[in-house]
Amino acid sequence: MIKSKFILVLAILASGFFSGLESMCPKKCHLALGSYYIADAASIGLDLNLNFIASLFQMTSDEVLPYNPAIHNKDQISSRTRMNVNFSCDCIENSFLGHTFQYTMQSNDTYNTVAKYYANLTNTYSLQKFNSYPANNVPSGATVNVTVNCSCGNRSVSDQYGLFETYPLQSGENLSSVATAYNIPEELVEEYNPGVSFSSMGAILYVPARDVNGSFRALSSKRNLSGGAITGTLIGAIAILVSTGLVFYCLVDKRRKAEKASELPLVSGESPLPLVVKSVEFSYEELSKATNDFSMANKIGQGGFGSVYYAVLRGEEAAIKKMETQASQEFLAELKVLTHVHHSNLVRLIGYCIEGALFLVYEYIENGNLSQHLCSSGRWSPLSWANRVQIALDSARGLEYIHEHTVPVYIHRDIKSANILIDKNNCAKVADFGLAKLAEVGSTSFFTGPVGTIGYMSPEYWSYGRVSSKVDIYAFGVVLYELISAKGAILIIEPSSDASSEAMAKGLVGLFDDALMDGDPKESLKKLVDPRLGSDFPIDSIMKMAQLAKACTHYEPRKRPGMRTVVVALMAVADLISG
Repeated sequence: MIKSKFILVLAILASGFFSGLESMCPKKCHLALGSYYIADAASIGLDLNLNFIASLFQMTSDEVLPYNPAIHNKDQISSRTRMNVNFSCDCIENSFLGHTFQYTMQSNDTYNTVAKYYANLTNTYSLQKFNSYPANNVPSGATVNVTVNCSCGNRSVSDQYGLFETYPLQSGENLSSVATAYNIPEELVEEYNPGVSFSSMGAILYVPARDVNGSFRALSSKRNLSGGAITGTLIGAIAILVSTGLVFYCLVDKRRKAEKASELPLVSGESPLPLVVKSVEFSYEELSKATNDFSMANKIGQGGFGSVYYAVLRGEEAAIKKMETQASQEFLAELKVLTHVHHSNLVRLIGYCIEGALFLVYEYIENGNLSQHLCSSGRWSPLSWANRVQIALDSARGLEYIHEHTVPVYIHRDIKSANILIDKNNCAKVADFGLAKLAEVGSTSFFTGPVGTIGYMSPEYWSYGRVSSKVDIYAFGVVLYELISAKGAILIIEPSSDASSEAMAKGLVGLFDDALMDGDPKESLKKLVDPRLGSDFPIDSIMKMAQLAKACTHYEPRKRPGMRTVVVALMAVADLISG
């Protein structure tokens, strides 16, 4: 009876906590900066001056000047330079950090021109998302929402930096030039921007910035809270403790049931059910010792839900993800999936720990992730076409397994090149199941809002929150395009020499759609192939993979193939190479 009441109370409190976790925002902050690139006035058709730029962000020039000591004349600003704009960093739609400004459309304005006015701190994709007007029919005089993303820091990376600048890359800029401009290590920029292509014009970076005194601002450890906020914080803290206790209770209870089950006699011909959680429970002391107290020297990665450290545990190389207790949902999701699902093309979970924070211990994958191989020009050597096809096939087999061969089936919801790991034999493993959801076979579910990575989200998921296995299929199609081109999922198309043309943000899907609909698709496709593959590449197999990717990214979910069909198609592509 006591146990039943305890479970009931825990479940009620924990359910309240988890419903509150619909917000994916970390702590918001009262100050963030945007790096505004001042282009040639002729290129955007406006006379740029400090007053106009400040008005875009609903400020006066006097409010902007303290963050721009190099500006001495409000009426004359040098072209091809940058200035800082300051704003608060708020939680938008309970899902991400940003600030929404308002802009009144003028005659001949389009979403594309507005993105240019805001120096690509926003883009046409975002403008369409946060406004009800269709892209080709925004009336003059209409007020549109302009959303700029921002960051308030990440204590799991460093507590020395609490002020961040949203920095859209311009042509010719890269990781080295940004780090040099801000006088910070390249490694630090990489840790704050995991999975970002530092060679893609228009890519958004979050960079530690200096305040008006020229100093880096540390993350605040004190919070000035109102009575209501204190109450909310206390409730949240209690809920976190309760939910973590529930995790622990469930794991212990599962183990106890398994021990009892092992004592029961088996019916003839019956095999024991895998009731026990097959993961090892580690102590905090053991993990701390193996990572040298989670030192920076052992840190090998940074993700959306925690930091990753290298360790050797009980004679086996391991990767330890350290997650804050606020990430209980993601912790539970990964634990639930990876303790029940085992496949050679899915990353293997070794164990867990729930002391002080939440820890997941995985097998160590030596060769980084696919995004690093495709976008980095340094440590990782270029992948051959045969390697790329094999990586695609391995990943597809992992997804086919969770879509069609597990009970229950799962939807990953965050398939992208950064979540495909590559081992020392160039075999691929799908990782990061923190956003995974259970799904009934053939069902379509609705959630409160999309979570994942822009550029990989399918139209129905991005617009309506509609979830099915076809969400993963769409994202996998984007990955196939990445394997062909080594381009990011979202990229900026630079204007041609024609003065009437305009720079614009475009998804990789749209870029390949244009090429495949061309009168000579093979020739158009050749222009998109990763130049590191050289000139002697098998265009027939590349064409087949591109056509498969096009099918995977079809606008209508029902017209996308299932993962089993994708696997068969990729086997045919592999046969073309070996044959």
